[in-house]
Amino acid sequence: MTDTKEDLARTPLHALHVELGGRMVPFAGYDMPVQYPDGIMTEHLHCRSAAGLFDVSHMGQVRVTGKDVRRAVETLLPADLVNSEEGRMHYSFLLNDKGGILDDLMATPFADHVFMVLNAACKQSDIAHLKTGLPVGCEVVEEGDKALLALQGPEAAAVLSELAPEVATMSFMTMRDLDIAGVPCRISRSGYTGEDGYEISLPGDQAEAFARKLLADDRVKPIGLGARDSLRLEAGLCLYGHDIDETTTPIEAALTWAIAKSRRAEGGFPGDSIILKQIAEKTPRRRVGLIGEGRAPVREGAELVNEAGEVVGTVTSGSYGPSAEAPVAMGYLPRALSEPGTEIKAVVRGRERPMKVAKMPFVERRYYRG
Repeated sequence: MTDTKEDLARTPLHALHVELGGRMVPFAGYDMPVQYPDGIMTEHLHCRSAAGLFDVSHMGQVRVTGKDVRRAVETLLPADLVNSEEGRMHYSFLLNDKGGILDDLMATPFADHVFMVLNAACKQSDIAHLKTGLPVGCEVVEEGDKALLALQGPEAAAVLSELAPEVATMSFMTMRDLDIAGVPCRISRSGYTGEDGYEISLPGDQAEAFARKLLADDRVKPIGLGARDSLRLEAGLCLYGHDIDETTTPIEAALTWAIAKSRRAEGGFPGDSIILKQIAEKTPRRRVGLIGEGRAPVREGAELVNEAGEVVGTVTSGSYGPSAEAPVAMGYLPRALSEPGTEIKAVVRGRERPMKVAKMPFVERRYYRG
C-alpha cells in the first residue's frame, strides 16, 4: 500500500520546507523534502564548500534511564559505554542473535542516562527492542517533541559559533547541552556527510525560528534528502536498509572499528560468538567501495560480475558523486575480489560497465579533530 499525503507524518519544519520550494516525497513515513529549487547537484556542492542545513527530525531521539544504565545498554550493543567519558558519542548497532544489524545508531552516555539517535524507519522497532531487552528498572523514553537539525560543511563552525562561541572548540563526536539564543539545545559535533558540522536537538516548537535564524546567513542553504544521500555515499557511510540490515554483520560491512576493543575481549552482546569468530577468521564477503567512469550512475540492485561473467555481488548504494566527479557505489564482493584496484563489472540495463574496487571514503572527510 502506498502512503498518501494524509498518512504521512510531518516534522516541525514541514511548513518551512514547503515555503522554501522543497519537492516533498514520502520517506520513512514522513513527508520530506528531496530537493529544493537549486537542485541536488548544487545543494551537494554547496554543502562541500559552505554550509548546508538538513532537517533530520524524522530520526528517533531516545533517553534511557535506570540503575547502572550504561552497563544495561551494553547488553544490547557492542560499544564501551561503561568506560566512556560523559558526552562522548559512539557509533554502534543493535544486533540480533546471529550478529545481524537491527539498526545502526549513535549512543552517548551522560551521568544519569544514555541518549540515543535512531534511524527513522527503525525507531519504533528499536524502542520495542530496547524495552524488551533491557533489565527491569530501565526506562526508555522517546523524545518525540524534539526536532533535530544538522548543519554541515566547512563554514558550519563559523556560522554556529556566531550564535554560540562555545561550539567552536567542541571535538568531533562529542555532545553537550547549551542554551543558544534562549533555546535549550543538545549539540553534537557530528553528522553524516563527511564534513565538519553539528547536529542540534531542540524543542520542536522552537525549531522553525531557529532554522530561519541559520538560513538568514548567506553561507547556509537548505539541503534535501537527495544531496544528503550523495554526500554520505561519497563519505563511505552506510545507509541502513541498503548497505546494512539484519542479514549483514558489522564485520561483513567493514565496520569492525565500531566494536570497542574491550567488547571484543569480553563479548557480552547479542551474536557475540559469531562476530568474534568472524573477527578472528575473517568473512567470505565484504562491503567495498566501487568507482566507475563517465557520469552515468550505477544504482542499488545492479549485479556485479567477474571476468567470466559470473554474478559475484550486488550494488547496495550507487550514485554519481558530484565531488568525486565519477559514479561511486558500495556493494558486497567475495573477499578475494575486495582489494582496491580489483576490476569488476556492473550490469546496468543488460550492459556491462567497468568499475574498480576503491578505498573509501571517495572524498576526504573533514571532521574537526581539535
